Order: sequence, then structure tokens, then C-alpha cells
Amino acid sequence: MSLHYQCQRCTACCRRPGFVRITEAEIPRIAAHLGLEEAEFIQRFTRLTPQRSGLALLDKPDGSCFYLEDGGCVLQAVKPSQCLGFPNTWNYPGWRETCQAIPMET
Repeated sequence: MSLHYQCQRCTACCRRPGFVRITEAEIPRIAAHLGLEEAEFIQRFTRLTPQRSGLALLDKPDGSCFYLEDGGCVLQAVKPSQCLGFPNTWNYPGWRETCQAIPMET
């Protein structure tokens, strides 16, 4: 058996500075969800990753995700695969101290 963590949408990972990379396939879904043309979404709400290998969502000045609001993730219905994978496919040192995901045996 192995452990799989079930997200509780506590938003701890969304408050951490970093890069939320988005894929080419995710751009049309996110743009449509926000009611924007793809080019407008890219220009206004993304940035190049440090290695210039792709795009990432913008952050707020405090480092949290631009799309995090009091009610949670604005992109919940179309959130990037990087977000969907946390903490199972990637995580950061000390994530268990802040993340409320529930471990489940699979």
C-alpha cells in the first residue's frame, strides 16, 4: 500500500512564493474561464519562468498566488496540473506543517 494525500483546499500551498507553471494546453481553459482572449491572459496575468522555458501565473506582492481570494482559488474548476498535483506529485520542505491534506492508503 502507498499513501495518497487528499487536498482539503486549505490554500497553504497557494500562499507560498514560487512559480505555478502553466502548460500550453492549460492556457485556453484558464483564459476562457476568466472570460479573456488567450493573448490578453498571457500578457496580463503570466510571466516567464526564470529559465525562460515556459509561463507561470503571476504572484501577489506577498508571494501568494494571484488567483487566491478569500473564498479560495478563482481557478478551482480549471486549475493548473501543478496545483492539482500538490502534495502527491511535488511538495516543498516542511509542507506537512502547513498543509491540511489527509493521508489515505491506496
